[in-house]
Amino acid sequence: MTPRRALLAGAGALLCGLFLALGAWQVQRLAWKNDLVARVAARAHAEPAAAPGADTWPALQADPTAEEYRRVRLSGEFLHDAEQLVQAVTERGAGFWVMAPLRTADGSLVWVNRGFVPSASRWQATCEAARCTGPATVTGLLRRSEPGGGFLRRNDPAAGRWFSRDVPALSAAAGLPPAAVAPFFVDAGADTPCATPDGPVGGLTVLRFSNNHLVYALTWFALAAMTVAATVFVLRDGARRRLPGQSGASS
Repeated sequence: MTPRRALLAGAGALLCGLFLALGAWQVQRLAWKNDLVARVAARAHAEPAAAPGADTWPALQADPTAEEYRRVRLSGEFLHDAEQLVQAVTERGAGFWVMAPLRTADGSLVWVNRGFVPSASRWQATCEAARCTGPATVTGLLRRSEPGGGFLRRNDPAAGRWFSRDVPALSAAAGLPPAAVAPFFVDAGADTPCATPDGPVGGLTVLRFSNNHLVYALTWFALAAMTVAATVFVLRDGARRRLPGQSGASS
């Protein structure tokens, strides 16, 4: 084999190996995603459990996904003065999430996404009728904090512009003691307490997850097969051209 043919064969083998490795990685991602979807479905449709207490918060901070989407129930009183509106896009269109901290019996504070409202101005005009004035019980899904902001948009606490449900930032803006605030928030369910026809509308948590890993895996494996086929074709064609009488010359 000439150096040129050896180089071509090596390049083909290298590309094939790379594509196979990428395909195998996507197969692993597929298994991980399927497991995630199954775990989320089991958590979201289980009977509600008590929200994690303060003694479990360090573990949740270390692994925010450990209890995410678990159905929980908690009771307490809303601190409506600390309420914030966070921009949202839902199946009902664009609008805002109504975020308010709930103080539980032990003094812990848990941010609750009470639900969706389509307009900030309309909510400000009607919110008093939808604010619980005493103890309230919330059933919903535990969610991890969303730090930073949204796509290409940073939260601006000073201006009251929020693009993500960033628990530490919301707490700091409201002047809440960090040690007393849970490192997660709860998406209230469809039975969000004290709601009126004007909102907030709960139960809009999206539980669909993009899962294109099988398509990606098949694409990488197909590229590996195409690389092998192309390399073999080029090598055989070069060998054929070198045979006597196959050079294309004529007498």
